[in-house]
Amino acid sequence: MKFACVCQSGLGTSFMVQMNLQAILQDEGLDVNEFQLDHMDVGSATPEAADYFFVEATLVTALPNIPAEKIVPLASIIDKEVAREALNGVLERHGINLG
Repeated sequence: MKFACVCQSGLGTSFMVQMNLQAILQDEGLDVNEFQLDHMDVGSATPEAADYFFVEATLVTALPNIPAEKIVPLASIIDKEVAREALNGVLERHGINLG
């Protein structure tokens, strides 16, 4: 499964979210190598770039070409627990249940 973390410029914020998601996968005991994580700016996000796009909620409208079901809005990009809840929701949709 491929996850893209998206921010306005594709540098610091999206990279921080990417690192948080990677840490969460490890915390949950999942094999990080089974997932592909990347970060990018809003202009580089295309529907084919990832299965899911994690983005700060106010930037959702900046991704009109991405299907809504692929967008995972984050209420806070600095709160790791917000990212954990969002990631767990995506994983559960794919039958990956976490304890």
